[in-house]
Amino acid sequence: MTTERVRNQHGEAGSELTGEQVWQAIARASFAVLSHVTPAGEPRSSGVVYKTRGHKLVVAVAPDSWKARHIAAGDRVAVTVLVRRGGILSLLAPIPPAAISLHGSAVVHPAGSPEARSTLDQLDSLVPRERRTSACVIEITPTGAFRTYGLGVSLRKMLDPAAAQARVPVPADLGRHLRRRGG
Repeated sequence: MTTERVRNQHGEAGSELTGEQVWQAIARASFAVLSHVTPAGEPRSSGVVYKTRGHKLVVAVAPDSWKARHIAAGDRVAVTVLVRRGGILSLLAPIPPAAISLHGSAVVHPAGSPEARSTLDQLDSLVPRERRTSACVIEITPTGAFRTYGLGVSLRKMLDPAAAQARVPVPADLGRHLRRRGG
């Protein structure tokens, strides 16, 4: 995979992050803020616990939740993942987390569907056994580019917002997968 140089908002060469490196940071985390728009056009966001499967994020939710109902009505979502920085130093100093934001398309697999059942088997640590038959699964595929802040830069560079942010294309194999599906 080739590394694409990303330019910051001032046109300067920024981070040498690849989409795979960003995806690895997403895969190591487990909590994100999931945002969507209701059928009435109202913005909504809520915290979710997720896992990655391939180049997708998967989330188990109650079938009667706002997330399940609203995302099924409109498949565009935004996700923000916070990545802890600073190790033990973050316990002593106010070091902000790095952030990864993405847009994506989402599919809601109804409770009891073959897709939901197979995914819930893999989410055993996230979903209590008694909820596995009633939960539905939201599967999120990132599109376009990741927006990052503080990822792949030193803690000192995080003090300079222009140097700390980057726009990183999603991994190439993900883009090919979406083109085959027509996405």
